[in-house]
Order: sequence, then C-alpha cells, then structure tokens
Amino acid sequence: MTDADKLCASIEAGDAVIAIIGLGYVGLPLAHVLHAGGLRVLGFDIDPAKIDLLAAGRSYLSHFDDQAVSELAESSRFAATVDFDQLVEADVIVVCVPTPLGTHNEPDLSYVLDSARAIGKRLRPGQLVVLESTTYPRTTQYEFLPAMLESAEAAGREKLVPGENFFVAFSPEREDPGNKAHSTRSTPKLVGGIDQNSTRTAAAFYRRGVDNVVEVSSAEVAEAAKLLENIFRSVNIAMVNELKQLFTEMDVDIWEVVRAASTKPFGFMPFYPGPGLGGHCIPIDPYYLTWKAKEFNLTTRFIELAGEINTQMPDWVVDRVAHALNEEGKSVRNTRVLVMGLAYKPDVGDTRESPSFELIAKLDALGAKVDYCDPYVPHTVPVRKYDLDMSSIEITRENLEKYDVVLIATNHSGFDYELIAESARLIVDTRDAMRPFQDRICGKLVRA
Repeated sequence: MTDADKLCASIEAGDAVIAIIGLGYVGLPLAHVLHAGGLRVLGFDIDPAKIDLLAAGRSYLSHFDDQAVSELAESSRFAATVDFDQLVEADVIVVCVPTPLGTHNEPDLSYVLDSARAIGKRLRPGQLVVLESTTYPRTTQYEFLPAMLESAEAAGREKLVPGENFFVAFSPEREDPGNKAHSTRSTPKLVGGIDQNSTRTAAAFYRRGVDNVVEVSSAEVAEAAKLLENIFRSVNIAMVNELKQLFTEMDVDIWEVVRAASTKPFGFMPFYPGPGLGGHCIPIDPYYLTWKAKEFNLTTRFIELAGEINTQMPDWVVDRVAHALNEEGKSVRNTRVLVMGLAYKPDVGDTRESPSFELIAKLDALGAKVDYCDPYVPHTVPVRKYDLDMSSIEITRENLEKYDVVLIATNHSGFDYELIAESARLIVDTRDAMRPFQDRICGKLVRA
C-alpha cells in the first residue's frame, strides 16, 4: 500500500488528524465542518487572544456564533494552540492565512511562506499539505513547496519526495461571511494537486466536510479559478459603478436600470453599485494576477481599469456629499457627517478593506466632523491602511438631528431607515436603502 493509499484510508476511516493554520474567516468555519465530519482538528494561530476565546467557547467572528464555537470547545476532538510543534501530530495540514497587498499593491506572500517554513520544520512522510490562501498561479508549486522543502532540509527532516511520501495541493477558499444560502459545507470545493496523488488525497480529505468536491487537473488551475471568480465580480461591479456616474449626470436611476435589466431570463446577471469595494477578495485578489502578468510581459488592462474605477468610487461619493452640502449653502469643513455602516457588506462585522474607512478619512481630511454607526462594529480596530480609533454612536432621533448629512455606506437590515427618513436633515445614499421612503424625502435624498 502506497503512502497515498494509507492516507486516504486513514481519512476515510476518520482516524486522520487535521491541522488548520489560521483561525480566521476561512480557517474557523473549515475547522467546524471538518470536526462535524468526524475528524480530530487542531487549530493553530499566532494570536493568543483567539486561542483563549476559543477555549472559552466564544466567537470572535460576527457571522460565526458562540454555539458553533462551543461545540468545538467542548469536544475532545478539537484543540487550538499557538504551539506549532504540534504540527507533527497532523496527517493533513491546511493553510488559511492572509495574502494581503504591499504598499505598492504588490502581493505579500509573507504569511504563506512563513507558514510553509513552519510546516517544513516538522514535515514528515505521509502528510498532506493544502494551501487555501488566495494567490496567483504557480505559487503552490514554485514558492510554497520549495519553502517547505528548504525548511525541512535545514531542520534535518528525513528525505521527502512530493507526490510519493508527502502530498501538496491547492484548494481555494470560497467563504462569504453572513451568507445564509451557502455554507462552507454546501459550497463546492475545488481541489488541484501538484500531482495525481496529491489531488486524490486532498479530494478524499475535503469530502469529510464538504458535500461537493471538484477535482481539477493541477494546483495552477485551482489557483487561477479563484482569481477568475473574483476578477469576474470586480469587472462587473466596476461597470455598474461607472454607469452609476454617467446615469447620475443623465438623471437616470441606476438601481432601477439594473432591476429592469434583471427581468431578462438569460444572458444577464445583476451587479449593483456601491461606494467602493470591500472584503478580502475583490479589492485585493485581482492585483495578484496583474502583478504576475508583468513577469510574462503582459498588461492586464481590463483588470487594471476595473481596479481603477472601483478604487476611485469613495472620491466620487465624497464629491457627491460636498455637492449636496453646497446645495444647502454649507461647506464640508466643520460639517457634521454620520456614516452609516463600517462593515463592507450588510449584517456582518467584517471591515476588511471596507470603503467606509476611506470615506471617513477623506471627509475628515476636508475638515468634516465625522462619526459612524454600526451595530456590528462597536469600536474600530486597525486595518491595512487606517487606524481611526472611533466608536459607534447610537441611532436616536436626537442624535440624527445633530448631523448635517447622513451618509449610508452599508445597508444593514437592522438600521431604522424610517427613523432616518424622518429625522435626518440630508441623506446621501450609496446603497439604495432609502427607496421605500423616497417619495416623502425627495427634497433631502441624494443618491451616490
């Protein structure tokens, strides 16, 4: 029996031990579904605060409730630690660490490569290592794997041959925080190994926690598929954001236009405009491919144009706020602005790359006095570009009446839009949230 056969048999029997590096928006839900699939799971993170919260059965993700964390905390088949030496216990190691951008929009693979080196120091025959962090094609084969092997050799590990006595694959994460229709278990899982044995063992592993596992021919195909998914969204969002600017000048309602086009039952998919792009994927992932394309002397003009349009949307929104205030005989300086929503999407507390941070920073730079309200984000935490050090204010009639303009950046369902309609002096709406009240507030409603 080969090492691949032994590992598949161990996985199918439920005897395999799983290690997940990175217990964030991807790693923690994955740990939960694999544990539910009957496997023993070890969670690893460099943040001891997360480990303490997990031990106490408390979630640090707004869309992942305490009950799910309690199931893990109370189980003998789950443990979380900062001690990476325990990786030697694992039969399968999954890497779910961030892949951010550097200061010049270049890929930052430091977390991925640090994880590869940490694994390499403890790597042993019979293990499967899967990278889930979004990256450009060829990362798994030509950067992640060599870093592991170099570290293993430096640590004096026994001879390791990829595809023979250990296995390496890529499987892109497809998490959508707060999505009630699709879960980690129900979302199809792409798997591509650096060889057939790696694909086979990785597919067998994911079938313990995911309903539909789709095998592809290589890690490169799986890496590229993830980028295509997010570039598709980025380009289409850029198109409607550009149309929003044009149609605003033409006094045409872009949201009504998209809904009208959506009545066509074929050949059209609706995308809606907003104040910019948020989340870890769409604002970041396309740049991984545009950067890699330069190695092949190619320019991905379509992707770069979409990024340019989406990136400048906060500027356009701020211009709309300034214009709306000017119509009221006010300047931006010393004006009180309330930004509704700090999270990048409705009904979650995820602020990664949220355009609300840029809106606040740009308004502040113009001299406005800015506050925010978000029930999912009571206090700001440092993000990639900003450390605002702010706290959410409570929405009351009295508070709303204090502001010169209310800027709706995120359309949380829990906001009292009727109260906003009744109490706000001026409303700039980037999400079409005020449509049910537009007839009675037309004199103080501006769409952006």
